[in-house]
Amino acid sequence: MRVHKLTFAALAVAAGLSLTACQSDDASTGKSDSSSAPTASSGSNTSSSGGSSGTGGSDQSGAKASTGTGSGGSGSGGTGTAAGTGSDVNAKVGKCRTDELEVTAKDNTIDGDTDRTVVVEFKNGGGRDCVISGYAGVDLKTNAGTLSAKRTGQETTSAVLKNGKSTYFPVSYPFNKSGGSGVRITGLVVTPPNETKSVTLNWPGAATLPVTDGSGSSVTVGPVGSAGQGG
Repeated sequence: MRVHKLTFAALAVAAGLSLTACQSDDASTGKSDSSSAPTASSGSNTSSSGGSSGTGGSDQSGAKASTGTGSGGSGSGGTGTAAGTGSDVNAKVGKCRTDELEVTAKDNTIDGDTDRTVVVEFKNGGGRDCVISGYAGVDLKTNAGTLSAKRTGQETTSAVLKNGKSTYFPVSYPFNKSGGSGVRITGLVVTPPNETKSVTLNWPGAATLPVTDGSGSSVTVGPVGSAGQGG
């Protein structure tokens, strides 16, 4: 009986060892499977990521690029546009319009001059700078009709007339030395350069002009800017 017990014990031990070995192998196999599973999963994820990359990854990348571009475009482009617009607005100075100019006239005859002179003033009251150049239109109203002044032919220059500042031009006419009544002047009509709207002023000069033989106007006008400070 003792022999049988020992044999049974030996068999039990052997069986236990065999079971342990199997469990060890199973565990090792499971470990191996476990380690290979992430690899397969990783490969699967990579493939999935590749598919996702074509969607989600691309979207995220695109969103960043769009944000960067949008920010840069908005900042740079917006500023550039504003600066360009401001620059264009500030660089362009329009011509002086009749309604923006305060037009006055006064006698400026100096003793010893061969002709009498009336100086016309254009004062910029339009609230902005403007460009003025050339000859103004000048007509004298007389009891014999309207008399248009001739241009002197002096060279003209273009200038920016600052808001609140003035520029001047002369109107010259002969002394009436005929001893007669001559041609009576009743008014002065001035049209700023490059304008069609006129301003009618009281005539500040001598009351009469000498009667001419009709060979031409005895009144001349100089270009804007060719007279001094109105006196």
